[in-house]
Amino acid sequence: MPRVLIADKLSPAAVEIFARRGVQADVITGLSKEELLKIIGDYDGLAVRSATKADKDVLAAATKLKVIGRAGIGVDNVDIPSATARGIVVMNTPFGNSITTAEHAIAMMFALARELPAADASTQAGKWEKNRFMGIELFAKTLGLIGCGNIGSLVAERALGLKMKVIAYDPFLSPERAVELGVEKVELEELLARAEVITLHTPLTDKTRNILSAENLAKTRKGVLIINCARGGLVDEAALKAGLDSGHIGGAAFDVFVTEPAKDSPLFGTPNFIATPHLGASTAEAQENVALQVAEQISDYLLTGAVSNALNSPSITADEAPKLKPFVALAEKLGVFAGQMMDPGLKAIEVAYIGEVAKLNVKPMTAAALAGVLRPMLAEINMVSAPAVAKERGVTVSESRQELSPVYDSLVRITITTDTGTKAFAGAVIGGIPRVVEVKGMDLDAPFGAAMLYVNNLDRPGFIGALGMMLGEAGVNIATFNLGRVAAGDDAIALVGVDQAPSPALLAAIQALPHVKEVRALVF
Repeated sequence: MPRVLIADKLSPAAVEIFARRGVQADVITGLSKEELLKIIGDYDGLAVRSATKADKDVLAAATKLKVIGRAGIGVDNVDIPSATARGIVVMNTPFGNSITTAEHAIAMMFALARELPAADASTQAGKWEKNRFMGIELFAKTLGLIGCGNIGSLVAERALGLKMKVIAYDPFLSPERAVELGVEKVELEELLARAEVITLHTPLTDKTRNILSAENLAKTRKGVLIINCARGGLVDEAALKAGLDSGHIGGAAFDVFVTEPAKDSPLFGTPNFIATPHLGASTAEAQENVALQVAEQISDYLLTGAVSNALNSPSITADEAPKLKPFVALAEKLGVFAGQMMDPGLKAIEVAYIGEVAKLNVKPMTAAALAGVLRPMLAEINMVSAPAVAKERGVTVSESRQELSPVYDSLVRITITTDTGTKAFAGAVIGGIPRVVEVKGMDLDAPFGAAMLYVNNLDRPGFIGALGMMLGEAGVNIATFNLGRVAAGDDAIALVGVDQAPSPALLAAIQALPHVKEVRALVF
């Protein structure tokens, strides 16, 4: 009988699911790291919320562990790379607390608009300061959503019910989906200039960190209200404090902070600031939903090998795994490449399977490709959730198959369509290793490296030498160097594997070289 350690509190109904399905579940909560290290080696599965830390040391001691299930969305407390290296599947429950989090954002909006916490404290102190608390109506105000995915769309729906006007900035929101939701799709600059209330509903990635920076906060309307129930780090807290103190920002309400538990913050003590201790998912209904889901998912995996909502493992049956594994890896890496090369306004993703690969079950490969394309913006995306997220955001996904391949035994091509046009990227598995063999219609043959430099330029004499010299002077070592071009003197690309990620200053210097059209740093 498989054994699961429930290290954080789950409901009795969730524990009963394990017992009913033939999985031994031991509920031992509040363990110190030392205590967890002593017993984790006895278990096949680990169920956690956010308190228990499955770090590298714990995973090293977990010699039997096959699966970690997180009852909730965020997996900051799980070392996913270490888990992956040890063959441990990491699952979450991404949709169990969406309504609860959306409702909390709306509650924070009302609390700010009517100054409820300060009015409550004043009234209970016997002051009866009726004239002091002059709030604002939300009716007819413009709400700006930064992120309009699962939770953001629920907030939009509720705000529209309040007769607010809703505008949204989300690179993955299609115009058709915006119309369906009843929101106006805008760019970030326009949202900052127009919104009277701003709420954030995006994961924390390199692209979204400090999306409300000091510079962007200065572009907002005077008196704007800002609500963050998503992730700490989306807003520059010190800059927000300055904006609140100056009166430019009318108020702010945060449920999440850069450091949690938030024992101290530059925002604490500011009169027009409201704080809650990460309560977005803290309702009885949400906690029950994610607990039941994680129990079902862990049981399914341990008993049948089925994988749901996995962050680091494809949904593939045991029979299909040997054939699909290298192509799933290719599709995901190619997708990550396309996602990092993508312009704003994603409309469609087409995945073409050419040659022998077209005869296989392509669904896991398409899911891997989608997850790769979306991952640069949505850090918590995975193969299971990627198709649903793409559909939810109005992104058209299509597959095509062609059994005859003129050059490679098997070829996978991903074509992305954005507001500015289409770009295509193709790859093949050569010697068991995924490789890029086509970028924007130009042939080349390059392995995927951890860090890479992409340069699009006009093919002119001396360019390669100038690029190599610039990288050398910056102390960036070249691991691989692969070239493609349309024709002599025409459009060309260089795909360079590097041992050190290029700095922004180096990228700017390369961009300034003669005949360079585009430069991007890529990470795989």
